[in-house]
Order: sequence, then structure tokens, then C-alpha cells
Amino acid sequence: MNTTQTELDHTIELYQQHVMTTYGRARVEFERGEGAYLWDSEGRRYLDFLVGIGVNGVGHCHPAVVEAIQKQAARLIHTSNLYYIAQQAEVAEILCRQAGMDKVFLCNSGTEANEAAIKICRKRGRAMRPDKTVLIVAEGSFHGRSYGALSLTAQEKYQTPFAPLVPDVRIVPWNDPQALWDAVDDRACGIFLEPIQGEMGVRPASVEFLQSARQAADEHAALLVFDEIQTGCGRTGDYFAYQGYGVIPDIISIAKAMGGGVPIGACAARGEAAEILQPGDHGTTYGGGPLACSAAAAALRVIENEDLPGNARRMGATFREGLEALRSKFGHLEVRGRGLMLAMVLAKPVAKDVAGLALEDGLIINAIGADVLRFLPPLIITQEHVTEALQKLNCALESVA
Repeated sequence: MNTTQTELDHTIELYQQHVMTTYGRARVEFERGEGAYLWDSEGRRYLDFLVGIGVNGVGHCHPAVVEAIQKQAARLIHTSNLYYIAQQAEVAEILCRQAGMDKVFLCNSGTEANEAAIKICRKRGRAMRPDKTVLIVAEGSFHGRSYGALSLTAQEKYQTPFAPLVPDVRIVPWNDPQALWDAVDDRACGIFLEPIQGEMGVRPASVEFLQSARQAADEHAALLVFDEIQTGCGRTGDYFAYQGYGVIPDIISIAKAMGGGVPIGACAARGEAAEILQPGDHGTTYGGGPLACSAAAAALRVIENEDLPGNARRMGATFREGLEALRSKFGHLEVRGRGLMLAMVLAKPVAKDVAGLALEDGLIINAIGADVLRFLPPLIITQEHVTEALQKLNCALESVA
């Protein structure tokens, strides 16, 4: 490293030489995290209201998660799914109880969880009739970047460069119950929906839309799948968002906050859907390993024992009230979302500018597109964190007003 370079400059140089440019990265490197805060390589502190895009739901380096990882890493890191793994069974039991499901398939990410759900729908459908292979999705959906999940991600900017995609996918308008009902016929094997569309700007589904999906699935013997990758594990004020809607799916995909920061995902199913996959139908080398499951079990217990869904409801209401006050002050269009999954829709296309100014002031938030700010704070936040975030956000908004 050149003696005039900072460590960050050296890191950026190595990135430019050796890392594929799949992300636009802010000029900051975080070295340490604790609770709701991160510290960068220069020692500056940041209030994190994005937490790795919803991953660190129990906060950064929660002591229970750190202890679980340390103990397990010293004992056993990996075997394989050719053998029983006690930690995997523990995570499966907790998830089934919290999610109201019967069985889970554990994997490494939300995308993989959706791939498993696709295979369950397709296998079950084809057993009924050879052409029962159609999957129904909503405009603006985001379900992942592997080919199956990408084929369900109904956004042209993600799909077009990688065509042709997996066939037999029908796209319906978001929050249009009648259009959804009309799109489902006896060829449908699955309906995939996010209770709240995260990557499209935190757009909640209406109760009527999800009810229509449930009724159409029942009418045509299809499976209803809810993508709870971002909404799950307490974020919306319930363990899983569907519980706040009163519409019960057959399958849910889970990831992000369930691992406390460690990569893990799950496809959870109930009833007939839980019995579709048999030995040889699906698999994963790393999924559900001892280390990741030890972290996940610890994180899921924290969510339960500390009533983080309840805190998400309470602090979400407080934070939303503050965002509404800012909306009145600056004339923004809308505040939407549930619990601690919230977004502010701006009246001008300055979201990236606001997020950049906030970062300079020590607040991490996310711009989704030109005019939407997304907030995914840790579920452990307090009134003090909310006050600090609103103050910094106010300053950033004033700068672009």
C-alpha cells in the first residue's frame, strides 16, 4: 500500500482491480457494530436505520448471537445434510412455532428459499396435471436474482438483460383483487406475493388483494406463497406480516433477520405443501449448518424473549408519527409501511441526495429510486434512537428543500 493512501483508499483500489462492479458503493467502510450503531474505519459513529437491508434485526453483534457463534465455531462449523444436525432441528421448531407452519427447508438465503417454494409448487402441480405449472406474481415484485426467483421478479430492469427466463409466469397488477382472480385458472400451481413490497418502495398489500389470492388459490388448487424475506421475524409488528392480515398462506419464504447477521434462509410450509419434497428432490451443501443455525436460534429466541415484534409496533408508531410531522413540514407525499418497515415518498426526486446527506451526518437510510426513502431500523430501537434519526433526517431534508 502506498504510504499516502488511507486504508479505505487501498480497499477501493483492490475493489477496482478484483471485485466485479455489481454494486454502487458509498465511500465508507464499517469496522465495528453494536446495537443500533456502526463505526467506520475512521472511528465515526453512525445510527443504522437500514441494518444490512433488514438483516440485523436484533441489532449489530447482539451478545446472545455473538456467544452462540463463538461457542459453535469452537466446536463444529460444518458437516452436511447427510446427517442429523441438532441446531437445525432447533431452528425448525422455533420457526414453525412463530410462523404457524409445519415443516421447513433450511438454506442460505431468501432467493434460495423462493427457489424451494417454486419447486414445491411445480412438483405438486405437475402431479395433478402436466400443464399445471403457471406461477402468478404481482407487478413490482422482488423475489431474488437466481433464474427461478428472477423470473418471478416482475421488474423489467432486473429481468431484461437476462432473458429468456423461466416460462409460465403470469404478472398481475399490484393490489388489484379482480385482476388477480381473473389471472388464476386450473393451470396455476402457485401464487407468489409479498405482503409488503420492499424493493418497490415499501408498498403494503391490501387485505382484499391477499384475500383474493387465498380464495383463488383454493378455487383452483394452487398454493399461496408469501415472500416474508423482508417482512418476517418481527419487522412489521407480528412475527410474520401475514399474521397481521389474517390471510394464511401455504408456504412462506424467510431470511434476512432470522440469522442475526449470518446468512441463512428457510422455506416454511404447512399441510400438504410441507410433504411435497422427498429425498432427492432438493438440497443444499451449506444450508442449515451448525454455525448458521446456532446464530439463527439465538436471534429467533431474542426476537421472542425480548418481544421485538411488540417493540416494532410501538417504536414503529412513534417513528411514523415523526415522519408524518416531517411530511407536513416539507410537503412530502406519503408515509407508508407497517411496524419498523417504513418509507417516505418525497415530492421531488431527491431521495439519493437526502440519503447521502444523512450518511454524512451519521444516519444510514436507503433511497429506493428517485423519490422514496426506506427505513429498516433494528427492532431493538428506543425512543432516543427515533429522536436522533428524525433530527438528522430533518437536517438532510432542509438541505434539499
